[in-house]
Formats: sequence, structure tokens, C-alpha cells
Amino acid sequence: MAGFRALAREVRNPRRHVTARRTSLRKCLERFAPYGHRATWHHLCARTGITPEDRQPEPTRLITALEELEEARTLWLAYEADFAARRRLEKHHGIRQPSAVDDWHLHTWGGCDIMPCESPSTHPDGRLADVLRRLIVAMEAGPGSACPVCAQERLVWREDLDRYPVAGPVCEDCGIVVPVPLLTTEALTASRRAARVPVTRYAAA
Repeated sequence: MAGFRALAREVRNPRRHVTARRTSLRKCLERFAPYGHRATWHHLCARTGITPEDRQPEPTRLITALEELEEARTLWLAYEADFAARRRLEKHHGIRQPSAVDDWHLHTWGGCDIMPCESPSTHPDGRLADVLRRLIVAMEAGPGSACPVCAQERLVWREDLDRYPVAGPVCEDCGIVVPVPLLTTEALTASRRAARVPVTRYAAA
């Protein structure tokens, strides 16, 4: 199975038919898709002017989409390298139990479904790398009362999500499923009340 870099080379290869280059870009999303495969594809199409169902988009648009994806992936892999180095140091000092944020991060290792979107057509504005930077800042700052991406407080708890996590607070503004460790107990309680989910079912992590 080809890796991300090999697939990226195929996207850039002018000797390949544009349909095959498009397919290679879609396969890149099987290796790195911060919003989930469908939502990340929709985001890249919206950013570059590609019609999601177009099998023969302009090659320059494919390259532009690939470059945005690569920029975000480089940022995230650097964060993961720092994360791995920190965990090794913590284990060396006898800290074996990861934090709630670290435990969540392990489920997103590699960059898929970092902040999945409940609807493929609703996702944050801006470049993927910029959104990931805001998420990383939030992870380093600790739990807050609002969405770490768009800073809005309109969060509603959902228990019918079709991927990891199967339940969680969804931002009604930018559409992401907000990682639970990034929200205070008060914010999580408010999200459950907004969804009319009994607060007694919530247990703080």
C-alpha cells in the first residue's frame, strides 16, 4: 500500500491522467484527514474550487489542494514528534499514566479524525494548518469553555456519531466534534443540557 508521500508524487505527476491524479489525492486522505475523509475532501474542494464529484478537475487545483494538505500534515507530524519525545521523558521520570489529552491524542495518531466533523459539508473556515495550530494551542492551554477552533460556545452533545468518538460535544458553528479533554466540566454540562441529555450521565474524565 502506497504511503502519503508516494501518493503525493502521483498527484503531481503530469504524465498521469487527471482522473488517476484525483484518485491519488483521495487516497492521501486515507493517511491524513483531520476532519475525517469526507469532510476533509469537501473542505479541500471548497478551498480550491473543485466540484467534489468532478472526476477531471483542473490539475492546478489538485496541486493546490495537495499543498494545503501537506502543510497541515507537516505541522501535525512535528507536533506528534514533540508529543512522543515528551512522553518518553515522562516515562523516564516515572510518569506512566498519560493525561486525558494524551489519551485522546493516541486515538488520532497519524492525523485521521483529529477533529472529525459531524457533517461532511460543515467544517472550519481557513487553511487546515491554521486550524490545527489553534487546536494545538488549546491542547497546551488546558480545558476551556468554548470551541478551541472557532471560540464559540454553542456546543451540543451528540450520542449518535458514526466514528470515534461515538459521542461528544459538537460545535454548532464550525461543525467539529470537540475533544472532551479540551472543555471544562461546566462547558460539557452545558452541552448536555443543550441536547437535553441528563447531566447525571456525565462523569468527568
